[in-house]
Amino acid sequence: MALDGIVISNIVYEIKKFMLYGRIDKIYQPETDEIVLSIRSEKNNYKLLLTSHNNYPRLHITNQKKKNPSTPPMFCMILRKHILGGRLINVIQPDFERIIEFHIETLNEMGDLCTKKLIVEIMGRHSNIILVDDNNKILDSIVHVSKDKSSVREVLPGKKYIKPPSQNKLNPLLIDNYGDYLKGLKGTKLQKSIYQSFSGISPIIASEICHRSNLDPSLPLEKLTYENKKTISKVMNNIFSIIKNNLFTPQIIFDPANNNPIEFSSIDITQFIGYKKQEFDSISYVIETYYSEKDRMSRIKQKSSDIHKIIQNNLERCYKKKDLQLKQLKDISNREELRIYGELITANIYSISKGMNSFHTINFYDENQPEITIPLDPLLTPAENAQKYFKQYNKAKRTYTALNKQLKQTEEEIIYLESLLSAIQSSTDENDINDIRQELKEQGYIKNKKRNKIKEIEKSKPLHFVSKEGFDIYVGKNNRQNDELTLRFANPTDLWLHTKDIPGSHVIIKTKNKEVPKNTLILAANLAALHSKAKNSSNVPVDYTFKKHVRKPNGAKPGMVIYDNQKTIYVTPDELKIQQLKI
Repeated sequence: MALDGIVISNIVYEIKKFMLYGRIDKIYQPETDEIVLSIRSEKNNYKLLLTSHNNYPRLHITNQKKKNPSTPPMFCMILRKHILGGRLINVIQPDFERIIEFHIETLNEMGDLCTKKLIVEIMGRHSNIILVDDNNKILDSIVHVSKDKSSVREVLPGKKYIKPPSQNKLNPLLIDNYGDYLKGLKGTKLQKSIYQSFSGISPIIASEICHRSNLDPSLPLEKLTYENKKTISKVMNNIFSIIKNNLFTPQIIFDPANNNPIEFSSIDITQFIGYKKQEFDSISYVIETYYSEKDRMSRIKQKSSDIHKIIQNNLERCYKKKDLQLKQLKDISNREELRIYGELITANIYSISKGMNSFHTINFYDENQPEITIPLDPLLTPAENAQKYFKQYNKAKRTYTALNKQLKQTEEEIIYLESLLSAIQSSTDENDINDIRQELKEQGYIKNKKRNKIKEIEKSKPLHFVSKEGFDIYVGKNNRQNDELTLRFANPTDLWLHTKDIPGSHVIIKTKNKEVPKNTLILAANLAALHSKAKNSSNVPVDYTFKKHVRKPNGAKPGMVIYDNQKTIYVTPDELKIQQLKI
């Protein structure tokens, strides 16, 4: 669900509650479409995330730590120039729209107090973050919109700021008899009429209004009775009374089949009967929980698209190679039969003469001793026919040995490449992707381009968690981190975990020579399953053993190890259980 006017209203309430009159002491731009404001208020520091991401535009208080570019982008520099050190004196949601205005009191170039506005427009792919001065002139925006992009309005430095075009919707906070203001052509469905008549109402909230009114969302507008309109008015009055009084109940609705979040809201959603609901104290936490994984995967997908394609192409090549090798093995599955033919011809050599096309004999190599017919080349002597079969057998035997070796190498390469795909999914920032890209270069999948100056790549770090019992747990996000954790970081008595026969991350529990509690072991197994190819499966087998039983074969690819003395635990990955434990 996109952020609607109700959720925006909840966010405004939360920001004002914690940050009003606070000072902006830091401004970062970790992504091209993302701004983080650090605001100090009443001796507390808060981070406010603003993003105009095409798929997941939003704003909320955040606890996430993101790496910032060494050189700040131009928009970040403009913000620092104009509002750094400024005081947040008001936060406004105009006309209950998906727009938030931050009014910031700051000093202008002459040293006089003035109020500048940072405006966040949550409009899907047209979302934007715009800075305007006290004369409503645009100082800059995170997305520049010229006439070429939009004939409706320009968003460029120096232009006057104009609000997005009105859709003639009514502000639901200013009216009472909602049923009288429903609009639409003949045949317009009730649900559609609700969200098209009032600003800030999303389709899901319009469905909720229908559900609470015991009315079919697809009911044509012209079939509404006077009583129906009264019921709708009563329901909407109740909902907007809650909003006017800031009595929000932030919640996430989960799919009971896979426990994945499917919707979130700032008011109680009653239409999802049989679905799991979880309420939270903070709408910011709800939005961050709901969007963080989607946003991370979207950004990682953008930054890793080239190496993902390289890995996928090599995987497809390996799959084809494996199919060919299996077919060749099947073709020589009769190699023992060739040897037996040669042995039987030799044993019956005096009963065979040159010019015969075949001969019948008893196969005394078979315990049932059946009678068989052996094909012969009439141009060859019996001895030459026997030698022909022995040569074919020896060739097939050599081919079988070589194919088995090649098949093993192909299967190992498939496991390795699948582990790289799993590593991409576990990546949390650009450094992780750079690690995988560098590994592909070292393994020869990407050609190294010659450069005069080699840029030093910052080393990425594994994930770190602490269980409730106080045990440190580390999770490798890629093969280089896996090798570092297992081969250099872990002590012999530390516990090592990995999904059984499934590509995934190495997980280390630092035992400090103590016995690991069952809850910590289950948590670590959960992490191993979540950071594997089986993250969306249930009852995932996870092997665990002491690190001293894990070793790396000579010549093995990064992240590839063998182990013994293991035990297996089965877990169903649940990300909600471990979200608050990450450091």
